[in-house]
Amino acid sequence: MIKTIYIEEEVLDHARTRAICARFPDATPISCEHYGEIFNRKAQNFRLQKGNPALILAKKHKNFLHPAPPAYGIGGEHHYYFSHMLNCLYDCRYCFLQGMYRSANYVVFVNYEDFQNAIVEKSREHGGDSVCFYSGYDCDSLALDPVTGFSETFLPSFATLPNSWIELRTKSTQIRGLLKMAPLPNCVVAFSFVPETVGGALEQGVPRLARRLDAMEKLYRRGWKLGLRFDPLIYHPGYAQSYRALFDTLFTRIPADALHSVSLGAFRMPEKFFHNMVRLYPDERFLAGPFANRGGMTSYQQHLEQAMMRACSAQILEYVPASKFFPCDDEYR
Repeated sequence: MIKTIYIEEEVLDHARTRAICARFPDATPISCEHYGEIFNRKAQNFRLQKGNPALILAKKHKNFLHPAPPAYGIGGEHHYYFSHMLNCLYDCRYCFLQGMYRSANYVVFVNYEDFQNAIVEKSREHGGDSVCFYSGYDCDSLALDPVTGFSETFLPSFATLPNSWIELRTKSTQIRGLLKMAPLPNCVVAFSFVPETVGGALEQGVPRLARRLDAMEKLYRRGWKLGLRFDPLIYHPGYAQSYRALFDTLFTRIPADALHSVSLGAFRMPEKFFHNMVRLYPDERFLAGPFANRGGMTSYQQHLEQAMMRACSAQILEYVPASKFFPCDDEYR
């Protein structure tokens, strides 16, 4: 439950601000000049704040789109990500956000139309090329959707962009907004998974596998294109068997023709973020795993990463054609 809402003065009277605040009538509103006063201030503890995060409503003024990282893609010729929200409702111990941000508060940029205009402009800039836009890089695309109205507001603009795609990446079951509208042929609703034993240990607040499978089935029966995301791969004893069981469960329930794409990537994050996480959670066993620093990035030791990627790639390709499989390194395709 949100108890405090910080609101930038510039968006105090924005219609979306009023609508979101109406969802939390008992929350205390506090105005501020710029969201960074709250979100970026020093002496914050992400771990403590995660237990009772506030909501910050703000306006983004520039840099609406960013080039996606190398090998981050599901087809197409050009790739960008955008963040209408910062931070996530869930608390996953392997998530880079807790190492990147000082604050666990949620920031929602209410000026969706400026993001949409940037997407339209970028699509036109690339002419007839296929362009993919990714939501869910700095947040979960749908977890707060009933509050923010993101999907219902944002997706209709892609009906006018037949050469562009949007990926909504999520761990949630908040699909009511999607079920209210006709499926978009250029939208992929991508669900992220780890084996249940891993999720039980490292993911707090994430809906159980069965509930997310139910949500996926409802979407594909309505005609939505689906994606499966196994990123990051998490090492644990018996990982090959755990991932095999996960793949069996998912691909048995979700037919291959309902899938737009399947992606796979090993755990990795900037070394600085990883060290921040260790300071926050010094007793977390996961963070004491077989990691190595490679080129400023913390990832699994190279031989272990290669073994995991090869094993899981081979298993996935038993279920889907190579044309739908997008490992983060082409070596494993």
